[in-house]
Amino acid sequence: MLYLWYGFAMTVRVLSKGGQTRQRLLDLAEDAVLAKGFAATSIEELIAAAGITKSGFFYHFRDKNDLAKALIERYIAREAELIDGLFVQADALNDDPLHGFLIFLKLLADLADALPGGHPGCIVASYAYQQQLLNDDLRALLRTFHLTLRRTFRTRLDAIVARYPPQVEVDLDAMADMLSAVMDGGIIQTRSFGDAALLPRQIMLYRTYVRLVFAGR
Repeated sequence: MLYLWYGFAMTVRVLSKGGQTRQRLLDLAEDAVLAKGFAATSIEELIAAAGITKSGFFYHFRDKNDLAKALIERYIAREAELIDGLFVQADALNDDPLHGFLIFLKLLADLADALPGGHPGCIVASYAYQQQLLNDDLRALLRTFHLTLRRTFRTRLDAIVARYPPQVEVDLDAMADMLSAVMDGGIIQTRSFGDAALLPRQIMLYRTYVRLVFAGR
């Protein structure tokens, strides 16, 4: 969905030399997968780009699926940290559940708008498009990721409903999923149209929809 949003204060960890090599391989693999997909990314090109031996690669990852799992797990951890951090900021500014969610969406849109050159792509979407190449564990991991996002946003929507009954009939699970769909679709269209402002506009349109559903204005 969101990828790594540069400019947001993520946790910084000091890595050993081996840890740095592993992160370098993950960074290279992420760039390659976003650029041309999982199938077209080879272990050999990553080894060459990292300047290590083949045994050095297999010291860190058993095979290509193990590398994919590490990429997805890192992405999910970053997404959780980002979303939680934005909600913390929003909650600090307002204790009303609806206004807090609207502030969260504005912060998210502003973050998207601040990305130089637009959003680089979504690693989870890249894998989801080629699920036939992944093993069952990886497919389950992708599903779990999206279910976790649904629960995170649904919890916020439930709190809103408790104070603001919807003005129209709405499926809250679908409304929670819609935010993920808006962002994933916005990322794809940003790259298709070459319009870096498209993603923040889509997020703000979702924000307007939320306000209309619960506040009627």
